[in-house]
Amino acid sequence: MTLSPDSTLPSTDPVAVVDIPTVDAPTFAELNLPAALERAVADLGFTTPSAIQHQAIPALLAGRDITGVAQTGTGKTAAFGLPLLAAIDPALGRVQALVLTPTRELAMQVAEAIESFARHLGGVETIAVYGGSPFVPQQRALDRGAQVVVGTPGRVIDHIDRGTLKLDEVKFLVLDEADEMLRMGFAEDVEKIFGAAPKERQVALFSATMPPAIRRVANEHLSNPVEIATSRQSSTVTGVQQSYAVVPYRHKAGALARVLAVTEAEAAIVFVRTRGAAEEVGSALVERGISAAYISGDVAQGEREKIVERLRSGALDVLVATDVAARGLDVDRIGLVVNFDTPSEPETYVHRIGRTGRAGRTGEALTFVTPSEQHRLRQIERLTRTQLTELRIPSPVDVSAHRVQQLLGKVTERVVAGRLDLYREAVAVFGAQNPGTDIEDLVAALAALAVGDEGPEARPAHGDDMDDALGRARFGAERPDRGARTDNRSDPRGEHRNGPRGGAGVRRAEGGTRYRVAVGHTHGAQPGAIVGALTNEGGLTGKDLGKIDIFPSFSLVEIQGTITPEAFDRIARARVAGKPLRIRLDDGPAPRANHAGHGASRPAGSGPREHRAPSTDRKARHRPVAY
Repeated sequence: MTLSPDSTLPSTDPVAVVDIPTVDAPTFAELNLPAALERAVADLGFTTPSAIQHQAIPALLAGRDITGVAQTGTGKTAAFGLPLLAAIDPALGRVQALVLTPTRELAMQVAEAIESFARHLGGVETIAVYGGSPFVPQQRALDRGAQVVVGTPGRVIDHIDRGTLKLDEVKFLVLDEADEMLRMGFAEDVEKIFGAAPKERQVALFSATMPPAIRRVANEHLSNPVEIATSRQSSTVTGVQQSYAVVPYRHKAGALARVLAVTEAEAAIVFVRTRGAAEEVGSALVERGISAAYISGDVAQGEREKIVERLRSGALDVLVATDVAARGLDVDRIGLVVNFDTPSEPETYVHRIGRTGRAGRTGEALTFVTPSEQHRLRQIERLTRTQLTELRIPSPVDVSAHRVQQLLGKVTERVVAGRLDLYREAVAVFGAQNPGTDIEDLVAALAALAVGDEGPEARPAHGDDMDDALGRARFGAERPDRGARTDNRSDPRGEHRNGPRGGAGVRRAEGGTRYRVAVGHTHGAQPGAIVGALTNEGGLTGKDLGKIDIFPSFSLVEIQGTITPEAFDRIARARVAGKPLRIRLDDGPAPRANHAGHGASRPAGSGPREHRAPSTDRKARHRPVAY
């Protein structure tokens, strides 16, 4: 069925269902958009509308309410943004269109897209309003007469309550990613916003899935909507090579590290189910020297934006994220998506892998499936109508072979570059001192050392590499359906039941300096968050960090090497659990004779000092949990 602006839709049906064709799509010039919008579309290089645009734009131009079931990456912003602008009166300096999004980043992206569509509409201003940013600049933009507001429900409610946002003239209301808004707990806010808007308005509701809760919203707030649904074989999976690997839960961390070690992808996103898992997995990757970070609902929005920008710029290669935190994320460099946790809903799988292979690019998606989760794999294959290929996880030997091939690939170029006399002399001296050494053994040993292979004695005895050993230590005691967590239960001596544990798997820094940071258990500080702040702001790596002791009101961190004054200042201002770290050298416990509590400072590099908790029962709660 092809829908044009003057089509007559059956008014007796509560929902008119439009089946999206996959062929004979019109050009944008055939959609009867206003000339200024057609010109903007042409400027942006768009010629043929996507499936959702093909059906949504004519329906909305005809004044109909719609529900659109579409995944991210299908072009739904233009599907509602262009008709929205067609309904705007540029001469009226009042808010006439409101778009609600679940996240701040998505609000900014949608606002930017609508601004690009409105470039030839004189006098139309679009503003994004969201939490975590100053209120007053948003208020001033509204006072100037913005006609289009894109925002998160919480901040929109804030503006409505303060009288800075009036919806009296709103004629177009959009719910983008409605399923996520309800999942994130915005149901009451959405109801309040609908109640503040005029009864006579046009509504477009877009959602990646259409669960009963979204159906109820549509039935209550939309008038005889046209329902538009993209094919289940979504375009978001086109160009994505999909595979899976059966991995026992305790081995997932090691498997992930080895997959990332051999991938040819420029950047990767790793999806996990919970916020705790995001922190655990992200910190474990940082500890291995992988350029990684994590985002979740607990990460402050300012920090989240910095992390995403680092991913875009190439300063970061791996991002570990929850589904909610990754909403609206579109980064060209992403060539690999890893589902560390199998998604509980097949539609979520399609949404996740849509982060790669977008806009004609190719990508890869790998899903870790535990032996008990293989039924979910079948559900995913039915939804996508694609049979996933089983992948063998690279072994430690595979990783070493991959690294040595990369190393050997640079040999010719390095020979041409010259300046090898120093190394020839060193090899000659070694040969003279060790006359029985075979030249091939020497070259092979140098190659092995160069890729980090120190021989069989450096590995666990029974085939599992160091990454799998970490996976057992960090994830082995957890149920697969609960995600990763930090277990802070202690025995009477202040040690974990399985012995002390390294913060985020951090290696001990021999001879490091111990620093004190102003966050602890009572603030909700977790080791991974502290590690993330130190590596992101201080230019440190996981290898620079040692033992972390978390006390109720502060934490102690061992750091090897020196920190520049600039990095020290950035770390001091970085926030964990909402509090600035305020890092400083640890003075250790106050001398017993000095009741004023002024301990002597230790020079940098003097080595960690034992920090003992008081032995009285009254003070027992101050014993640290060693990480």
